[in-house]
Amino acid sequence: MTGDTRIEKLESRLQEALAPIQLEIIDETAKHAGHAGAASGGGHYILHIVASAFQDKSPIQRHRLVFDAVGDMMHTDIHALSIQAKAPGEL
Repeated sequence: MTGDTRIEKLESRLQEALAPIQLEIIDETAKHAGHAGAASGGGHYILHIVASAFQDKSPIQRHRLVFDAVGDMMHTDIHALSIQAKAPGEL
């Protein structure tokens, strides 16, 4: 699966599960070429997401919501995911 297809799949899952107001996915996979984790073929991504679902949630609860949304992608398509999750008004 190509990086663009992975990003589309990741975006689709996050849109469906969390209906974000803002969503940015940055692909840093190329920066990790030769890294041991890159050998598995999984990508390295930075996620900036703002969603009402994060309101009154702790950072750990927010990350769990994201991981619940991407599920099995963490075992196949994604090697590393840095998450910056905010509720509206925390911009």
